[in-house]
Amino acid sequence: MKKTPNYLENRLCLNVLANSVDNAKACYEAAKGHVVLGVLSKNYDTDAGAIEDMKRYIEATDNALSVGLGAGDPNQSAMVSRLAQILQPQHVNQVFTGVGTSRALLGQDETVINGLVSPTGTVGMVNLATGPLSSQAPAGIVPIETAIALLKDMGGSSIKFFNMKGLAHIEEYKAVAKACADNDFYLEPTGGIDLENFQEIVQIAVDAGVKKIIPHVYSSIIDKTTGDTKVEDVKTLYAMMKETLK
Repeated sequence: MKKTPNYLENRLCLNVLANSVDNAKACYEAAKGHVVLGVLSKNYDTDAGAIEDMKRYIEATDNALSVGLGAGDPNQSAMVSRLAQILQPQHVNQVFTGVGTSRALLGQDETVINGLVSPTGTVGMVNLATGPLSSQAPAGIVPIETAIALLKDMGGSSIKFFNMKGLAHIEEYKAVAKACADNDFYLEPTGGIDLENFQEIVQIAVDAGVKKIIPHVYSSIIDKTTGDTKVEDVKTLYAMMKETLK
């Protein structure tokens, strides 16, 4: 099975949560396969249970699995790495300090691994203290270019910029997008993205020249009653993705 996401025009791939295998399959079809489906490690008590269940998602979506932490929970970092080693998914979510472990255990460079860095309130600077211990310590604030270089050293593929809170950190995000474009690195905007701000957020990264972009749209498109990601909303997002590439 293919270990790299299926990008629209080799540029864009959506990332949404899947509440069930059926929901994953429906979202996969709605995005014409240009999506990775997030399944959160935090929802499982054991590795064995997670692996057994996640294999069903892999079968249903041609390996378009995104192994998730669970709201960026650093305590899930080690579990995500262990699951990735066995499952060999297309996409892995990691805190900054977990990237090297995930890449080493995967044993290949095809799977996309993001590294979580956070906004700081200062344009051009990001916080990379997002690991289990480091997230409890004073912020580790470095230039975005340094964060990218460190992630490359560890075998990372992309910056996961979280929590963006929608457009709250837009100027910081623009600087991150420029740095990713300038340094041949992928970008994954995350946090507070919805149907209203999605196109603007993606367009900024496209216009900056970022090679590969994986926007995460999570809670804003989840049906509060069923817990499913709304398939119609995925279709809308897919149409917006196509629009940004025109």
